[in-house]
Amino acid sequence: MRALRDHAGLLLAAAVVLLLPLVLDSGTLATEVLVYSLAVLGCNLLLGYTGLLSFGQGIFFGMGSYTLGILMTRGGLHLPAAVLAAIVVGALTAGLVGWFAIRQRGTYFVMLTLAFAQMFYFLAYSLPSWTGGDNGLLDIPRPPLSLGGLASLPLDTPWRFYALVGVCFLLVFWLLQRVTNSVFGRTLLAIRENEARARAVGYDTRALKLAVFALSGAVTALAGAFHALMTGIAPLSNIEYHTSEMILVMTVIGGTGNLFASVLGAAFYVLVSDWLSTLWPRWLLLLGLLLIGVSLFMHKGLWGLGQRLWSALRGASGMAKEDQA
Repeated sequence: MRALRDHAGLLLAAAVVLLLPLVLDSGTLATEVLVYSLAVLGCNLLLGYTGLLSFGQGIFFGMGSYTLGILMTRGGLHLPAAVLAAIVVGALTAGLVGWFAIRQRGTYFVMLTLAFAQMFYFLAYSLPSWTGGDNGLLDIPRPPLSLGGLASLPLDTPWRFYALVGVCFLLVFWLLQRVTNSVFGRTLLAIRENEARARAVGYDTRALKLAVFALSGAVTALAGAFHALMTGIAPLSNIEYHTSEMILVMTVIGGTGNLFASVLGAAFYVLVSDWLSTLWPRWLLLLGLLLIGVSLFMHKGLWGLGQRLWSALRGASGMAKEDQA
């Protein structure tokens, strides 16, 4: 029972990966859910587990897209190497941003991450020879995945690409579950609850926050790399402030401090946005009203709502058994 409880999040994530092809007709939409789930996992490491409200996640998402796009279109790098390079660049960029940002707290920390987001956006805008500027980096290929020369996995259809993203998503989810359940993860929770006390008992809180920043950047850059492969372009919008805002909103909708909540938040946002866009051209107004409702009545997000419903059902079941007795 304990092992099942410890792996419940991974089992739920695997169920989502298997369920999406059964309920969605579009492989691209299903892939988009997993791509943004990866990005929200990275954000949740900062906000949910460390208490760091960062508006810089779009930096790492965009850097992942641009790194993969540049290396594949101009460097001729193979797909696995380009994805690995995107992860490394994301971690290094996050380490740079985090090195400055973690020296401040509260409002000043948030402002620093926002300033870096704006700086990287204008940097990408000012280098059209590398990033494509307003037009984005176009014609990013999606070649077959070579498995050590033994076999080649074609990625020419949306559902085949979804299979690759699904496997990588589950691997990342499992690794992050190991991280959050480790001593390192529990120390992050201690920093979130009371950083001064964590420092007083001997933890190097700056080093720990820098490490989680780098890990968050690596995961978010992987999401950005997959997004570029999915769409065939690395648009300027991937690195702008609104992408950071969208990832943060998904994190809050799902619920902070729980990995599977990240999947709930991303799936809710992507699927509801897609559905509302078919109802009304001004669908963002409807989405805004929906998000206001979530903010007012679901303070712990969809995961918290699910926990309350489960507790209510268990309570009702217990009362029914007592009445029968």
